[in-house]
Amino acid sequence: MPAQKKLLLFCIFLLAAAFHPAAAKAGVAQAGPVRLAVAGISHGHNSWLLSRKDDDLIHLVGIYESNRQLAEQMAQKYNLDKSLFFTDLSTMLEKVKPDGVLGFGPTNSHLSVVEACAPKGIPVMVEKPLATTAADANKMLALSKKYNTLVLTNFETSWYPVTEKAYQLAADTSFMGTIRKVVVHDGHMGPKEIGVQPWFFEWLTDPVKNGGGGALMDFGCYGANLMTYLMKGQIPQTVTCVTQQLKPAIYPKVDDEATIILTYPTAQCIIQASWSWPYHRKDMEVYGEAGYAISSTNKDMRIKGRNSPEQVLVVKPEETHTYTDPFLYFADVIRKKITVPPYGLYSLETNLIVAKILEAAKESAKSGRTVNLKKS
Repeated sequence: MPAQKKLLLFCIFLLAAAFHPAAAKAGVAQAGPVRLAVAGISHGHNSWLLSRKDDDLIHLVGIYESNRQLAEQMAQKYNLDKSLFFTDLSTMLEKVKPDGVLGFGPTNSHLSVVEACAPKGIPVMVEKPLATTAADANKMLALSKKYNTLVLTNFETSWYPVTEKAYQLAADTSFMGTIRKVVVHDGHMGPKEIGVQPWFFEWLTDPVKNGGGGALMDFGCYGANLMTYLMKGQIPQTVTCVTQQLKPAIYPKVDDEATIILTYPTAQCIIQASWSWPYHRKDMEVYGEAGYAISSTNKDMRIKGRNSPEQVLVVKPEETHTYTDPFLYFADVIRKKITVPPYGLYSLETNLIVAKILEAAKESAKSGRTVNLKKS
């Protein structure tokens, strides 16, 4: 066969491989917009995607929601074509063949989304936390490994430039020394008080759908995620948790106040999760042997190094290479423009540990005793 003909056939083979459905698994970068579908829209954060218009990077191609009334409301609110909506998840996946799926349903629905998507090789990103139980999280891990698919978890604090800046400063032991104490504050005035939608309120305050906790699950997961990232995947030795119902008339079935203490061989973390703050907050204090990094907003922080005076910083996303759009992050992972680092904020490894911490925290709050994770 002439050399030119061989070269032509080889080029045709490469083009065919690049557009084959298995190309993404094989490591071939995807071209064109990433086609995302949604599995469940009863999470209040659904507006992040439903209000986003198709662009050159992301197209919304399908929405699964079994609650027809909710689907109709969202279609009208966001001026969405009703042909996008499906009442059966498997039917949607077969018909639209998305590149990735986003889970915006109750936390206890996350496993069923992964069970539907993983065998088809479809990556999934769910809203925090990953799962209601460690057992469900482990099932997701098994599915991810079996089908070689990604399962990511989205936290708002993952797209804060100050989060990555704190990580970088903590990793630089010459700046602040070994981490000794981390204090994380997360929450707001309460779901009812801030006026969340009724369908979101229904499952957020349901002990089964939200995994046996209120503020503990809703906001305790942030601190567990951040501390696991800062400690580079280290599992805490012990977990101690105290919960309260400060507003039982509003939240009769779940806690609205939780404090979790995590201990490590060289550090301690205090997570203060609450539906009783007087204002919205997601801030963190990281203290080392000789310095600190204290954030007050997603971009504002104060830092002090071992041999330097305190500085006030406004951290820009480009300085820390932070994605401020989680869907673009997910799309770029699917495109293979970036990879999810082991024990990164979105990673399955990190969020498996988060699930273990939350389960231990619920056990501690119920029993009134510290849970030793090293023995579990």
